[in-house]
Amino acid sequence: MTFHGVLFFPVTPFGADGGLDVSLLAEHVTRGVEAGAGAVFAGCGTGEFHALDRDEIQTVARTAVAATRNTVPVYAGAGGPLPVAVEQVRQLAEAGVDGVLLLPPYLVGGTQPGVVDYVRQVAAATDLPVVFYQRANAVLTPEAAAEVSRIPTVTGIKDGVGNLELMHRIVLAVRQASGPGFQFFNGLPTAEMTVPAYRGVGVPLYSSAVFAFAPEIALGFYRAVVTGDDTLRDELLERFYAPLVELRDARPGYPVALVKAGVRLRGLAVGGVRAPLTDPAPEHVDRLAELIEEGLKVVHA
Repeated sequence: MTFHGVLFFPVTPFGADGGLDVSLLAEHVTRGVEAGAGAVFAGCGTGEFHALDRDEIQTVARTAVAATRNTVPVYAGAGGPLPVAVEQVRQLAEAGVDGVLLLPPYLVGGTQPGVVDYVRQVAAATDLPVVFYQRANAVLTPEAAAEVSRIPTVTGIKDGVGNLELMHRIVLAVRQASGPGFQFFNGLPTAEMTVPAYRGVGVPLYSSAVFAFAPEIALGFYRAVVTGDDTLRDELLERFYAPLVELRDARPGYPVALVKAGVRLRGLAVGGVRAPLTDPAPEHVDRLAELIEEGLKVVHA
């Protein structure tokens, strides 16, 4: 499956009782698709995969599939301990998703053969396409990445590390091993800040957390990149994305908590984040509102 456009990673709404709010999730996904998302990645990092239980993961996936009405691909998150990840991908297949974003195993670090075997065993449990998200305790060498790319159902690698030299070597190794069809994704927080650099090493796709709360800004940036409008691209980076990164780095957990606050600011009461994350301080929410207004001015100028 070949991806195009902006990849939408919706938040997971929680109600006043702390439970999953299915109707709000459906509305959130529907709004994103109508705004022009190229694909939906539900229940992943921005969707607080780490905080969802077994049934919620499947419900999030099923809700996203129904909300898209087969208009764009829907991928959903799986990961953690090997038996858990295997069970999750089977549940996701039952939910009707088009593919899986496989997050790293929980906490422990393994050898390169061990990480490859983790991906292989999870991928063997499903016929769904699998994109492996390398980050934290599961970072591939170019040789291991090439081996992962040969696993029949693995179709992509998403990078959450930010080591451009390593990523370039991975791209070269995988292209040699598996040809040009394998896909690579920039999965850094606020990925737009590094889109030009990643495109330079052969990684054109990226996840946009901003799309979840300001699709106008995210799409404006994307169009600027693909059409070569460097003036608009740089203005958005300077006036919106760079200050957003500064705000994002104010406290741990803000790559998710700020996105959820942004969705609330744009009129959808998706609730707060689950522990151990904490919601943004009021002054940070105010600053986020200012940045959204500034970004909208740039794209609508």
